Amino acid sequence: MALLNKESIKEKESIKSVEDLFDRYAMSLPWPFTRGASSASGLSLGDWNPRVDISESEKGYEIRADIPGVRKEDLRVTLHDGVLTLQGERHQEKREDDERLHRVERSYGSFSRSFHLPDDADATAMSASAKEGQLTVSVPRKEPTMKDEALQIPVQ
Repeated sequence: MALLNKESIKEKESIKSVEDLFDRYAMSLPWPFTRGASSASGLSLGDWNPRVDISESEKGYEIRADIPGVRKEDLRVTLHDGVLTLQGERHQEKREDDERLHRVERSYGSFSRSFHLPDDADATAMSASAKEGQLTVSVPRKEPTMKDEALQIPVQ
């Protein structure tokens, strides 16, 4: 068994600090540029953002977010001042102590995505469902209001 000298210890510490710095920078980039959710030390490095599709039809709007591995209990959909916010958390699976990971690409942690709703969105009739790794928020349009017609006001 070889003994480690001071230079090799410093070199390993230096490489580790560079890897940690790169991991922190890479986690701030959008997927697919991230290196993964864990650093070499196994610590969680931060939030992730699910991919979202937004569509529009005559009936309304639909927001679909990919959330594989997120339980319904860990989801929250809120609307405040015309801003729809999707929040949740994906937990890392339990590992056995003798298990060695060779690659970690899936991100874990919390996410939050916010979207401004259009003026014709009917916030009172919104619905949300989570099924098969996808969160779907349906936002119907408001019923069209009658066009403003000239209204005669009696003179007294």
